[in-house]
Amino acid sequence: MNHRITTALATIAALSAGAATAQDYSLNLSTSQTLQDPLVIAMQGAEERIEERSEGRMEVTIYPSSQLGEDNDVLEQIRAGAPIAALVDAGRLAPFLPELGILAAPYLVNDYTEYAAITESPVYEEWVEELAEQSGIRLLNYNWFQGTRQMFTQDKVETPEDLNGVRVRTIDAPGWVATVEAMGATPAPMAWSEVYSALQLGAVDGAEAQLTGAYGIKLHEVSNNVAFTNHIQLFTGLATSESWFAALPEDLQAIVTEELKAAGEEATRETVAKLAEVQGEMEAAGVAFNEVDIAPFRDRVDVVYEKVGLVEAREALAPYLPSAD
Repeated sequence: MNHRITTALATIAALSAGAATAQDYSLNLSTSQTLQDPLVIAMQGAEERIEERSEGRMEVTIYPSSQLGEDNDVLEQIRAGAPIAALVDAGRLAPFLPELGILAAPYLVNDYTEYAAITESPVYEEWVEELAEQSGIRLLNYNWFQGTRQMFTQDKVETPEDLNGVRVRTIDAPGWVATVEAMGATPAPMAWSEVYSALQLGAVDGAEAQLTGAYGIKLHEVSNNVAFTNHIQLFTGLATSESWFAALPEDLQAIVTEELKAAGEEATRETVAKLAEVQGEMEAAGVAFNEVDIAPFRDRVDVVYEKVGLVEAREALAPYLPSAD
């Protein structure tokens, strides 16, 4: 266990011990997004409702902007039993259960609304239970829509060829790295908190990101162009410790599950409502937006499913994908 994880675990233990005199249980919500992001605002609503419904038996604390550590480190804290629920994409969960990587696969669906059929399917529910059993990570939900991933670059991108030699920041997970590479760029995985400075200093030439998240860390100050590649509909979910969750009384399990699912639905609505506003703000700051022909990008990334072993997972989900209609 590395020093960062050990330190963070000690911090959580201290927080939990200090809170024990005031309530029976504590839950710490972790996300890389900023306080102003619709996801964090939705978490704040869930915090109030959980504490109210539990009649003070559970205290919820929100840690935005990766205050508890980067997502991969926080997942290790969770596996060690820390009372944390981290908002993560399925790509980060794929090392523990490869099939889950399909949820962050490129061009899996045409629109964010098509994800509900997947996450309400028996196939998905079976994967959730396998993840809990094999890794100690309980995926509470997967309904937090963060937006559609687009390409933020210095120069205009219209075709995959325009990405040749362009170093693009992406999430540090195999599926994401393979997607960016297949689209034509050179993937540069790094922490979200480092993206602004990397672009500012020229360590990377671009980043693939959703509009609300990018606006939250002011990528419009260090990027000139956004290409609507729409390569991934970015949903995320709250992952927590299976041992911690299983030890909760049944009524608290129900409260946590219900309120965090409702918060995900709220976050999705608010994210969608904010997209036009965010784009307008970025355009006012001088960022140019352009539509692209998605077909060449879609054709290129089909190899990702084979490269990261998601062919069988896609076949298992076939009845719930739009192509099956």
